[in-house]
Amino acid sequence: MPAKQKRMTKKDAIHPYGEKQEQFDRRYLRMAAVWSENSYCQRRKVGALIVKDKMIISDGYNGTPAGFENVCEDENNVTKPYVLHAEANAITKVARSNNSSENATLYITDSPCMECAKLIIQSGIRRVVYSNQYRNPDGIELLKRADIELLYIDFGEKKNEI
Repeated sequence: MPAKQKRMTKKDAIHPYGEKQEQFDRRYLRMAAVWSENSYCQRRKVGALIVKDKMIISDGYNGTPAGFENVCEDENNVTKPYVLHAEANAITKVARSNNSSENATLYITDSPCMECAKLIIQSGIRRVVYSNQYRNPDGIELLKRADIELLYIDFGEKKNEI
């Protein structure tokens, strides 16, 4: 079941836009959807942005590790086991930079799996905004247990207009 949407009016570290937070959440989520177009994966294209203090500090999309061929599926159209998820790419990218994801927001087109939820918790991200439900809700359940704020934005029939 999707996380309940909160209406924010007060500015704080993870809600820096105050009354306009929802408007910016939708915009960053649309940007993550555009970023997903960089993926070479055929079965599912996923994009992620990490935002902190009103700045995009990292981005990612699902794909193979650096130096590998840009083919995500095998001859049977099964995703190869070494394909990285978008949020894992964004988190490892910020880890290699001078930025910190502590108290940041992750915008991701698809809800995180269990493995990525663990990375989100360990990276200090405090808020996750997503628009598509992953087939297995275990990642969302783990994030709830860790008190990570979750926001599901349903774009419904307008998924092309995210």
